[in-house]
Amino acid sequence: MRSLLTFVLILLIATPALAQAPSLRQTALALHNEARAKVGAPPLVWDPKLAAAAAIWARELGRRDRMEHSPWEIRRGQGENLSMGARGYFSDAVLMRSWFAEADDYRPGVFPDVSRTGRWQDVGHYTQAIWRGTTAIGCARGSSRTQDYLVCRYSPPGNMLGQRVH
Repeated sequence: MRSLLTFVLILLIATPALAQAPSLRQTALALHNEARAKVGAPPLVWDPKLAAAAAIWARELGRRDRMEHSPWEIRRGQGENLSMGARGYFSDAVLMRSWFAEADDYRPGVFPDVSRTGRWQDVGHYTQAIWRGTTAIGCARGSSRTQDYLVCRYSPPGNMLGQRVH
């Protein structure tokens, strides 16, 4: 038993990455601010109030077991990005990277005319993430029996009709 305990302790010491996975906050800020830097947008800061609002909706998505945006009335002044995946299978980074992959279809311009496909919905997560006027972010996860739901809230919101993305 003692040798097994020693092995486990050595394993934990030898692999600190396993013991110290990045937090949702660290991941969200790193990925968003990297994408924002590429287009010259200022970095976002973490807002605990946005994270708390995101947590309420993430739990609700888990309860409903259905992905849908929160009603505008309950998130006035906040933008929102959503992602989902099989419970326990996808990291925060993987769930967020789908938003940044939309950059391939993005073209600079005035919203909603910002997509190479002609559909702003194909780039809407990305444009919210890089929106120059957005200054703060807060994210949370919720789960159903089979799915994880990631919700990020932004303030001020992006994707405003008639405004330049960045």
